Amino acid sequence: MNSLYNAMLNRRQMMALGLGATTVFGLAACGGGDSSSASGSSASGSSETKQVEIADEREAPEVDAQKFDDLVASGPVADDDTVSNNPWASKIKSAGKLRIGTTDTSTFFSLLSVSDNVRRGFDAGLYQMLARYILGDQTKIDYSKVTSDTRESVLTGDQVDAVFASYSWTEDRAKQIDFAGPYYTSQQSILVMKSTSDIASLDDLKGKNVAVQSGSTGPAIMEKLVPEAVLQQFSTDPEARLALEQGRVDAYVIDNTLNMGSVAKNPSKYQIVGSVFGDVDPYGIGLSKNSDGAVDFVNDFLKIVEDNGLWAELWQLTIGDRINSTDVPTPPALGVFKV
Repeated sequence: MNSLYNAMLNRRQMMALGLGATTVFGLAACGGGDSSSASGSSASGSSETKQVEIADEREAPEVDAQKFDDLVASGPVADDDTVSNNPWASKIKSAGKLRIGTTDTSTFFSLLSVSDNVRRGFDAGLYQMLARYILGDQTKIDYSKVTSDTRESVLTGDQVDAVFASYSWTEDRAKQIDFAGPYYTSQQSILVMKSTSDIASLDDLKGKNVAVQSGSTGPAIMEKLVPEAVLQQFSTDPEARLALEQGRVDAYVIDNTLNMGSVAKNPSKYQIVGSVFGDVDPYGIGLSKNSDGAVDFVNDFLKIVEDNGLWAELWQLTIGDRINSTDVPTPPALGVFKV
């Protein structure tokens, strides 16, 4: 279990001692958030509820924009031979843009700033550094917004060059696309409303209505571990949280990093209960199948930013500083699927 989970467990322990979320996160005003409305696959998503937006309390501390931009700008630039000798990178260099599939609502990983329209976060820092590595300019990126349901299709349809979206590397997905990395690991957790008192562990989800994201690893994990839960699938994180807020579901199971972001932004609204569970999810960078040396090129890039300390600095700036932790995790071994 990496330090991100330890930090959240410490947070829960502190709350048990009567210390509030603001004490742990050191919360300040924050921009960003997604006003997407609910349209889950269950019949409970009516046209009326689709128009209800999630209120974002904007309490999570933002990434320090200047420090983030300076860190990305300090990233390495590949020499001409390194790029020209790799067909995938050479094609991107010729196009003059790196086409990235990502999100813009992930608090810790890729959040679009409302003040300057720049995405910042752990994923955002890596894909901007990759653009700099290939093109010499971290701003030369064409963005496509992806969901759990569309990540494979944008790659197989050649709409993007790579997907950075806290993307769990699974055997089934690896049949359709290639993965570079892994560059991070996570597990599942349970998000409930702050007022919830009857759900404290995975066992308490038996017979409960539980939101999961379609296309994510959550549904399969829940079907395996708690088959008695009644699952309702939603396309996006905001849609699932809206269902939770409206009482259409009792809990929401998704990657812990997403849930931590929700709590960081809305500590008076949400809480994470129980321990993280399920297999350790290795996050990979999605690439088209057999894409002309892409995996080797991106793994070489990741090794450089890990070895020169940029990975650790990026984690500290985008995650550690915002959860009051200096316990930087060790990156997972590159090219190893099972972590």
